[in-house]
Amino acid sequence: MKKIKVLILGLPGSGKTYLAKRFAKKNNAEWINADKIRGRYNDWDFSYSGIIRQVKRMKKLADKSKKKIIVADFVCPLKKQLDIFKPDIIVWMDTIKKGRFESMNKMFKPPARFHLRIKKKELRLNLKKLNNKLDNYLKIKKTTKK
Repeated sequence: MKKIKVLILGLPGSGKTYLAKRFAKKNNAEWINADKIRGRYNDWDFSYSGIIRQVKRMKKLADKSKKKIIVADFVCPLKKQLDIFKPDIIVWMDTIKKGRFESMNKMFKPPARFHLRIKKKELRLNLKKLNNKLDNYLKIKKTTKK
């Protein structure tokens, strides 16, 4: 079974977790939240090596999942994180200009590529857009297999 990894990224406080939790529930997806994983490992190291270690954990958990759809939400300030996690769908929560942590504000660079950019917090509309993106992705994958 080919898994579909959806990454919801953005600054702390941009609504990543809010959207990810609802999207996962609506689509019977595995939800992997960065803060919960950091808490499980008691690892709050936000240095470069700490960030890379965390994304490798997130990838490993996604790869182990028995679900077809995995939705992960994390800040993802580094392009290398995208290279490691390899999401199929990228959602950029572009809802705020500054997060609550200055170090992340300095480190975060908007993604060069994304499938959906959410500029304001309209949950119903954004959840619908994200579900449409997933449906379109699945249709494209089915037609390219033939």
